[in-house]
Amino acid sequence: MTLGLAPTQGDLLRGTVGYCQGLVPEDSIYAVLHRECFNLFPDGMFADLFTDVGRRSVPPMIVAVVMVLQRIEGCSDREAVDRFAFDARWKYAAGGLAFDHPGFVHTVLVDMRARLAASDAPDRIFQATLEAARAAGLVGRKRVLDSTPLYDAVATMDTVTLIRSAIRGLLRVADAGLEARLRAVLTRDDEYVSAGKPVCAWDDAAARTEVVDALAKDGHAALALLDGQQVSDVVARVGELLATVLGQDLDCVDGVFRIARRVAKDRVISTVDLEARHGHKTAARGFDGYKGHLAIDPDSEIITATDATAGNTGDADPAAGLLAGELGIPASPDPADESAGQDTEKDLGQDTGDGHDGPAIEAGDGHDEPAPDAGDEAGRGVDGGGAREQDRLAVYGDAAYGAGALLVALEAAGATVMVKVQPPVAPGGRYAKDRFTVDTAAGTVTCPAGVTVPIRQAKAGGGTAAFGAACAACPLAGACTASRSGRTISIGPYEAELVRARHTQQDPGWLAEYRATRPKVERKIGHLMRRKHGGRRARVRGLAKVKADFSLLAAAVNIARLGVLKISRIAPSAPAVVPA
Repeated sequence: MTLGLAPTQGDLLRGTVGYCQGLVPEDSIYAVLHRECFNLFPDGMFADLFTDVGRRSVPPMIVAVVMVLQRIEGCSDREAVDRFAFDARWKYAAGGLAFDHPGFVHTVLVDMRARLAASDAPDRIFQATLEAARAAGLVGRKRVLDSTPLYDAVATMDTVTLIRSAIRGLLRVADAGLEARLRAVLTRDDEYVSAGKPVCAWDDAAARTEVVDALAKDGHAALALLDGQQVSDVVARVGELLATVLGQDLDCVDGVFRIARRVAKDRVISTVDLEARHGHKTAARGFDGYKGHLAIDPDSEIITATDATAGNTGDADPAAGLLAGELGIPASPDPADESAGQDTEKDLGQDTGDGHDGPAIEAGDGHDEPAPDAGDEAGRGVDGGGAREQDRLAVYGDAAYGAGALLVALEAAGATVMVKVQPPVAPGGRYAKDRFTVDTAAGTVTCPAGVTVPIRQAKAGGGTAAFGAACAACPLAGACTASRSGRTISIGPYEAELVRARHTQQDPGWLAEYRATRPKVERKIGHLMRRKHGGRRARVRGLAKVKADFSLLAAAVNIARLGVLKISRIAPSAPAVVPA
């Protein structure tokens, strides 16, 4: 398919320009696209997606405009092409096309997404909007990071449905000979043809156990048949999926398979979307699907980077990737964050330290009351080497980003760290770890009673400090530990960075700057998620597609923001933008 070219000469009699001008607000996304579509998305920008021979494509500039409007309005593919055919604003946005400009079928959008995904620059539409904002001077040296749940586009499956669906999938991809051999070893009275749960008296515990056991034994029999055989790649992948769902949810007790009383760490929740996961935005609120991650410039509210991960990924894990363009740091720092720095009470059997999973501690952070910028640079990590503060990147994030590995990466790159770190806690109001003096250089920990013990080093870094018998006669023991074996302090590999960050964020100037800046990302997330479908709810399946879709949504919101900021003209070729 060859590159199609959008018409650049409008029809005075049949064009949408005369009709829409004056009716469409100048700061709306339709007006911005009408003025700048040829500069933002010139047809040549997509030339690498097409060949030199073949039939002409729908002009990619028009397709790009439709994709952007589709995302900001939350339309399906069919709805989007209908809007383009019958909504004058969409044709006006695509360069002022004529009312009777021919439409196209919805599969053109599917094809364009596939071509972009297979290209060397899959997020070029988002990058075009970002470069326009940069040229306008709208992108400064501050970045605020945050994440938001993206609910998956499929139904989450329970254990019985997962196993049965995996068996059905294996039979579906097997050739005729292998399918016959597989069916020969399946003993349950089930053709494995229709989807859904098997028929069962689900209120009867014995009947439920019988169904689970029969399905599990059919699954294991199918895997035993495949063991050692030469099979196709697709059969191997489906077989691995069946092994995964059997192993993650079942225990075998006295020869009977039962649903396990646990949740697997990286549990597959659907055989339709294998990369969706259970996630937690807070300790009390869970979701199924993915997380969308973004970085914004808080002054202009332009989105500067996006990413998407499985729902069970901590917020700090993709943070370096969001900042890689600004800092030149590795995209994936070691996420071994706060397994470090956790107090443990052996008699309580629980973690009482400061290491918190990102999503579980994020809840209250977005509700800090904004305060005026104090302008106090104290405690903000001003570069001792003489770099000007305004030239340094400042990174803001709530406590979900207060991971030691990320702090190390930001400090090493010379960034100003405006990331909250969760304070240490202990059960029952006992002494938290910040009441202890941790000297990582000397390798010792001193308790509030003045007792000093050495840190037993761990291979992965950090270690533990056990006070043991010293707690038995200590007058402060009741306020420190309930363990008969004494207090134990866990030291993480990033303990020094975490302690330093906690000390820095106690400065009033630091706190005022943080409260005035970080909450701005919440409003931007509100802009992204305002549509029920296509915003919070993922429109596609699979992590790669969700990433591309979230990037396109960010591009649409950026264009809308350019209109709100009264950007009047984007120069062609070079993305030079002239404010109004």
